[in-house]
Amino acid sequence: MSSSYIVEPPRRLPVLGRSDIIVVGGGPAGISAALAAAREGASVTLIERYSFLGGLASGGMVLVLDDMCAGEEITVRGICSELVERMRSRGLAIYPPERERGHDPAMYRKWSRWGLFDFNVRTRPHPICYAVAFDPEGWKQTSFDMITEAGIDLRLHSQFAGTIMRDGRIEGVVVQSKEGRGSILGEIVIDTTGDLDVGVEAGAAYDKSNYMVTTVFRLGGVDTDEAEHFQFEEPDLYAKLDLEARRVIGGSWDYWWLKTPLPGVVWCNCPHMTGLDGTSVADLTRAEIEGRLRIRAMVAHVREKIPGFQNCYLIDVAPQTGVRQTRMLKGAYVVTKEDIVDRVQFSDSVARGRDYYTPYRALLSREVGNLLVAGRHYSATPAAQKISREIPPCMAMGEAAGTAAAMAIFTNTAPAHVDVSSLQARLRAHGADPGAACAHRGDA
Repeated sequence: MSSSYIVEPPRRLPVLGRSDIIVVGGGPAGISAALAAAREGASVTLIERYSFLGGLASGGMVLVLDDMCAGEEITVRGICSELVERMRSRGLAIYPPERERGHDPAMYRKWSRWGLFDFNVRTRPHPICYAVAFDPEGWKQTSFDMITEAGIDLRLHSQFAGTIMRDGRIEGVVVQSKEGRGSILGEIVIDTTGDLDVGVEAGAAYDKSNYMVTTVFRLGGVDTDEAEHFQFEEPDLYAKLDLEARRVIGGSWDYWWLKTPLPGVVWCNCPHMTGLDGTSVADLTRAEIEGRLRIRAMVAHVREKIPGFQNCYLIDVAPQTGVRQTRMLKGAYVVTKEDIVDRVQFSDSVARGRDYYTPYRALLSREVGNLLVAGRHYSATPAAQKISREIPPCMAMGEAAGTAAAMAIFTNTAPAHVDVSSLQARLRAHGADPGAACAHRGDA
């Protein structure tokens, strides 16, 4: 027992299923990838470790979709838009109508506490834009509906535990559940884990960094009308008390509370904690404990100090820790900060964010031929990823990866050899916006 490791004996794993395409991770990118592939006619298995779909959108309670328009142009459409409209039809998503977007101060007062403004514009007040506030349970319910309708083999409560490799190719994945360990076999695997879990196990090259992590929470019993009136009618006093609250929580955005579609319920994208590794069990445990201590202090403070919050109470803390950056693929092309800032377009662009583009090559591993990646762990430098990791562009990546995987299946080719112009055409046919194809810096 003095050794630092033990040898695990070999075992026979039951084959739990077979699909053309395996998607590992049921977050926003994974949902889009699975739906896109299934709608192209491929058989798909979607594996998710939690009891719900949505990842950081629902489980992490990041309850605003942004980075999806450039001025008046909506840049992320397709499956993302479909999910939004389905939630909206249930009263569980809201966005400002087109006529109320722009620099009108009255519209800023109406919509800013929903978080539906363009924070990238330096002028104040920020212009109201196309962004979406939503309810986390609405996301979960809608995702289940869409996945079920598409005939996808959904496996919840299933933790990814390894890859099955042969000659540099993934032949399947190993999952761990209450039923024990088992295998799922497939021709192409799409890694949408957020942390490149599959890619690392398969031997794909990657970079690693970290950003802040957050234990997002929701408060109930908030009189949002009173709080907003105080903010706009007594701005100096509000600013003073608001700064005190942000100091108590120990790190937050300027707008630490935002309204949700549920009356009296606000979500708080804080506290922010730095210097923690989102792949470290010790650091994630520390974040959960430290985050709750800060939340407790914040709730007591705002009850006493801020009008509208005197009767507030903690509803819940997000079941999924808000991890923003860990491992990132070093793929066939690595997107740089300059690519994002300079709005570089690529001839193989397959996804858009606010005003930046993602090349197909950034979803491809160099080492593992039948692996695609979509989400915040796509092939980018840490500096580039920090400004291109929002949920809508990750969904656009997922839609592109799923469509490409299905095309590879039906043309009997590797994902790297998929005809990109045909892929772009398929995405446009389904209502997505891959970006205008034009040769530019970064092209092969």
